[in-house]
Parts: sequence; C-alpha cells; structure tokens
Amino acid sequence: MITYNDIYEAARKERYSEQLQLLPKKFVEEVANYLKEKKQIASKEDDSFSDVIIKTKKQLENAITLFKELIIRRRKKILNLVLIASETGISRQDFENMLDFEKTLFEEFMKSIDSCDKKLTEALNGKKEETSKNELLHFKEDVEEFVGLEGNKMGGFEKGQIANIPNEIAKILIEDDKAEVVGEG
Repeated sequence: MITYNDIYEAARKERYSEQLQLLPKKFVEEVANYLKEKKQIASKEDDSFSDVIIKTKKQLENAITLFKELIIRRRKKILNLVLIASETGISRQDFENMLDFEKTLFEEFMKSIDSCDKKLTEALNGKKEETSKNELLHFKEDVEEFVGLEGNKMGGFEKGQIANIPNEIAKILIEDDKAEVVGEG
C-alpha cells in the first residue's frame, strides 16, 4: 500500500534528478487507490473526527499536487529523451524506467518526429507533398490486429476508435462495413 510519503519521495527524487526515476510498475494504480481512500475519509461528516478529516483533506490536496508535479516532470524528461533519440538514433536510454503508458508516449513521439523529418527531407529535396495516402476511419466494430501491405502490424482497433489508415486497407475495411471515413488523414 502506498503512502503520502511514498508519493512525496517519488516527486522529490524526480525533481532533483536529471534521469527518469524508476517507479514501481503499479505506482499509478496504487496512487489511485490511495487517493480514493483519502477522498472517502475526507468526505465523512463527523464532528468527532474533524481534525482528522481536515488533516486528511490537506494531505489529499498535497498528494494530488505532488502527483501532478511528478507526471509533468516525467513528461518533460521523456520529451528530452525523444529529442536526444531523434538526433542520435539511440532510443532506449531510460526506457526501462518508463511506465507502460510512458513507453507508448515515447514511441508515438518518435513516430511523429520520424514522419516530420521525412516530410522535411522530401521538401528539401524538392518533392511536392503528395495527396494523402491515408484515410481517417471510425471503426464500427472491433478489428483484430492484422498485417498491412508493407508487412507491418496494424491494430487491433476497438469499436468507436478513430485511426489513420492507408487508403488501400481503408478501402477494404469500408467495403467489409467494419469502418467508415471520418475525413482524409
């Protein structure tokens, strides 16, 4: 079970270190449980425990502030890692210290930078920007992971999800009534 001091220490370590700090894998889940528990205590309306309730409310506010600060600092460090990785080609520095959602954030940023770099290179080489090769699709039903035309994995996609899909694959998904066009990607 996580405590206020654990949240405080995690935020403090992140604040005073240049490196991304290692957090327990279930850190966010444990913080959520801690905040839920404190909210329940703080919401009680009993005069006999008024000092405890006031203290708990203050601790809850501080814990939320510390957690937000922790996440912001970690995001800044991840952005710096993305910039370093995009320039040096090294993309695994501190990767083991990232939580799962942070790894996804890192990978998505890397994909965006790679895409922008490719467009910049094409512009510098005098290539005109081609018409869109993708369609923005809204999925009508769940679609399991599949292999795209270039041999890379795509999906899985959930009902209601929106994704930017290559035209050829989008056409197949639309014909199979699994998705519909939202707009050009």
